[in-house]
Amino acid sequence: MGYRKLAMWVSLVLMILSLVGLYTKGLNLGIDFTGGTIVELSYEEAADVDGIRNGLQVGGFEQVVVQNFGSAEEVLIRIAPVDGLDSAQISNQAMDTLREHHSDAFELRRVEFVGPQVGDELTEDGALSVLYALLGVLIYVALRFEFRFSIGSVAALVHDVVITIGVFAWTQAQFDLSVLAALLAVIGYSLNDTIVVFDRVRENFRTVRDGTPEEVTNLAVNQMLARTLMTSLTTLVVLLALFFLGGEIIHNFALALIVGVVVGTYSSTFIASSIALALGVSKEDLMKPVKEGVDATAQEEELNRIFLEQEAAREAQEASKSGKGK
Repeated sequence: MGYRKLAMWVSLVLMILSLVGLYTKGLNLGIDFTGGTIVELSYEEAADVDGIRNGLQVGGFEQVVVQNFGSAEEVLIRIAPVDGLDSAQISNQAMDTLREHHSDAFELRRVEFVGPQVGDELTEDGALSVLYALLGVLIYVALRFEFRFSIGSVAALVHDVVITIGVFAWTQAQFDLSVLAALLAVIGYSLNDTIVVFDRVRENFRTVRDGTPEEVTNLAVNQMLARTLMTSLTTLVVLLALFFLGGEIIHNFALALIVGVVVGTYSSTFIASSIALALGVSKEDLMKPVKEGVDATAQEEELNRIFLEQEAAREAQEASKSGKGK
């Protein structure tokens, strides 16, 4: 927590840069959002998806998605709209390009056109899905902990989403439905880290007698830091494998998750708790309310008992480590 002011400034700068990138460069929306032509092909043998994609790109179809569809011999190709060409002309040119730059051992199964109005609907639904997720988090954390904690958690999630989208704006990596799914996964992942830290903050506020809210929060964050880092590092190992070895289809999906996990780990450590402290959360906000019919002195004695038990356990652990060191 000693670095929280510096971290807040760093986050503010990153978010401003992300918003500037969105405003000046925009997102490189995929065919899912822009519409386009869908072509289904059937090959005699297992299709070379990478070869088909490279052949189409060499022929001038830069925005194209190629993937297996149902079996290794079936291929689904999605091509972005081309100015001045209708769906039939685009599909014919794509077939000619494949015959020239790849292979002619295929059979055309179907050609469909997806209009831009479908892409607009997907864009709206995608934005609403992120908004509903953030609203659900706000309600959940407010009920589970305290309203100021819910503000901190949602602010951290917005921070993660904006920076991740900013990376896609500046790099112009294609933003499609798989990336949107990755953003929702980032929200869930980052929230999990934040909830674990908040749970320890609440526990320490109830049991640690001395110390300011900043000191108690700092203790909680440091107690959970090793767990947070190990969880993130093991997740990153899998995501890096997907990024480098998973193929073109999930490349941007893995990129979004990698950025989201790194930024989410940072925000759950520095941002969420810092915002809760800035809003004035204190021990009194997280103490259990006195129940009707229960003597306040008895409740205080119960809290003292819990505190003494934790202190005894901590001293026993330190004594055990000291004995092993000798």
